[in-house]
Amino acid sequence: MTILIKDIPKNDRPIERLINNGVESLSNVELLTILIKSGTKEKSAKTLAEEILKNIGNIQELKKINLEQLSKIKGIGHKKAASILAALELAKRINSNCETLNNQKITDSSLVFEYYKDKIGDKLQEHFYCLYLNTAKKVIKDKLLFIGTINQSIVHPREIFKEAYLLSASSIICVHNHPAGSIFPSKEDINLTNKLVEIGNLLGIKIIDHVIITKDNYYSFFENNDIR
Repeated sequence: MTILIKDIPKNDRPIERLINNGVESLSNVELLTILIKSGTKEKSAKTLAEEILKNIGNIQELKKINLEQLSKIKGIGHKKAASILAALELAKRINSNCETLNNQKITDSSLVFEYYKDKIGDKLQEHFYCLYLNTAKKVIKDKLLFIGTINQSIVHPREIFKEAYLLSASSIICVHNHPAGSIFPSKEDINLTNKLVEIGNLLGIKIIDHVIITKDNYYSFFENNDIR
């Protein structure tokens, strides 16, 4: 039998408990119930919240959930999923040490790491970004160009440099994560970087660094003298 929110005594409902006792007093299920807002004919918002937490197994895993995974749960449509994902993204940005890189001057690779560790450090697929810089080494734009499998991304140099021309960028910093957790570049990473450096030198748009990101650490081709 499904217990609806309206069937719960008013003072025991999640929103009322938040108002009366503070947000810290709510359980994970109650917090998620508030985000879901309403249930379906078959399931209450609380039941849906319980199913989500049961599926992920651990509250820490909630930050990794995506639209497709949420939408597979019967009763969680795109609107409910969007509310949950928006809240997760907002929390991620609040906890980030660096809100944006736009118009920031990149003086060392640690700044790149601080920004991207929260963005892609715990992703289960490789995400390949490029930072496009002006002549003063200030970021014009960062752009996600490719999402790959668990251990590789398919990167097309033409897409990297096409965007650079559109932005009138003078140089590029490539960034991607390693889902397996190793910061060290693979043979493919080294070959790709060398290829991009060669093309960049020919086009007059230099690749000044390639940074590999994990949740806790990073590897910079520039800092390790792998780019000259």
